Amino acid sequence: MHLRNVGDYTLFAILNTPRSEALRGALLDSWIALAEDETRVIATGASYEEVAKRLDDAGDKDSIILKTPKSWLPLAV
Repeated sequence: MHLRNVGDYTLFAILNTPRSEALRGALLDSWIALAEDETRVIATGASYEEVAKRLDDAGDKDSIILKTPKSWLPLAV
C-alpha cells in the first residue's frame, strides 16, 4: 500500500488497530462486548441487556458494551 500523505497514514493507522480488527469482525446491527483491552469481542447479543447479563454471569465487570452499525462506512470505526 502506497501512502501519499499524512491523511492516508492516519486513516491506515486507525483502520489497522486490534480494536478496529475486532469491530470489523463483529456482527452488524448487534450489541457486542469488547474485552477490557479492546482487542476481541467476548460477548454478543440482540440487546444491551442480553450482553450485560452474559457479562454479569461470567463475572466480568470491565468489558465495554457497544452497538454495532447496520453497515460500516469507511470512517465509522
